[in-house]
Amino acid sequence: MRLIVSIPTTNRPEIVVPTVLDIARQKRFPDLVIVVVARADDIDAHKIADLPFPVCIVQSERGSCIQRNTALSMLQEEDVLLYLDDDFLMAPDYLANLEHLFKSRTDVVMATGTVLADGIHGPGISHLRGLEMVSRTAPTITPEITDIYNCYGCNMALRAAPALLDKILFDTRLKLYAWLEDVDFSRQMAAYGRIVRSSNLRGVHLGTKVGRSSGLRVGYSQIANPLYLHRKGTMAFNRALNIMCRNLASNFVRSFNSEPEIDRLGRLKGNLHAFGDLARGRINPEKVARFE
Repeated sequence: MRLIVSIPTTNRPEIVVPTVLDIARQKRFPDLVIVVVARADDIDAHKIADLPFPVCIVQSERGSCIQRNTALSMLQEEDVLLYLDDDFLMAPDYLANLEHLFKSRTDVVMATGTVLADGIHGPGISHLRGLEMVSRTAPTITPEITDIYNCYGCNMALRAAPALLDKILFDTRLKLYAWLEDVDFSRQMAAYGRIVRSSNLRGVHLGTKVGRSSGLRVGYSQIANPLYLHRKGTMAFNRALNIMCRNLASNFVRSFNSEPEIDRLGRLKGNLHAFGDLARGRINPEKVARFE
């Protein structure tokens, strides 16, 4: 079994390089790191040239799903692939614990970790602060393995065989940031085994705001994507409705006093654009690409 890490990234070279370098702190090195970029200047290859594990930089079309599929196409059936966001830092024993999980629990097809802190819900967490958090955490003697509905895309691992044999891919109709692609992929993989969260897979999602999608695009996806996944059959209607209502309410209320790091008014406008398309029978996730 090879343990492979893949990091899709776009327009964030100053973010992804420290994340790749940080993997050298792992007690168990990956057999390969695949960095999937949309442009050649999305990463400075010279800065990651002397690491104790191989790094492969691959270029593909821009878009989270397309870039994730590029990594999938490079796998062998016995592999385990861990997707990391370009701003996710792992505790030093993360990969060792991940390998043990997939070797000891053959019924697990996907796994995600315990996020100690998530900067996506605020102004973000600095790289130094994130390192402090993951360095002082300790594993439990008996890890808690919990069955979950879906993995969290910032750190999710999969067993390659089911995906390759049944040609399960990330849905490229979910464009650019591809919100909820982790749910869609997880529910397809759920037909082949357990999807779990482990307390010993610990990490910090910095939630760095540089290069994030515009508020308008995010807001449109917050409505279009749940509806699309419901129609596709990978999300129950009550779950999709709850997600849409929660985001619409949050964007409306907070647009009057928005957080500095979140474009709430842009998200609200995106929500309304999506509802307008829904009323006209024209809503689809691809339309997010029309917004700046």
